[in-house]
Amino acid sequence: QVQLVESGGGLVQAGGSLRLSCAASSFFKITVMSWYRQSPGSQRELVAAIASGGTTNYADSVKGRFTISRDNAKNTVYLQMNSLKPEDTGVYYCNARRYVAGENMYWGQGTQVTVSS
Repeated sequence: QVQLVESGGGLVQAGGSLRLSCAASSFFKITVMSWYRQSPGSQRELVAAIASGGTTNYADSVKGRFTISRDNAKNTVYLQMNSLKPEDTGVYYCNARRYVAGENMYWGQGTQVTVSS
């Protein structure tokens, strides 16, 4: 099991910034850390991902505005969100993919991000 504890969500005006944090119990055998988001009436969608080797991937809607990073010493992944837009509003979930006898996924509790007009 991998426990994920998120923080950093909140209310911000359009154009503002937030930084989300996700502290993992361990990075052992973790292949990818990622952030997903979900708004009412929408499917949960991938926002950003970072592989163990450092390669990153972003949804088109956030490219140039969001940055995913990790601190291996702290077992923590971050999502720096700049130039926020109202359409960025949603619950953001941290996700960990861990390969042990096959790939498993783990989810954080989610943190609400609300961007006002």
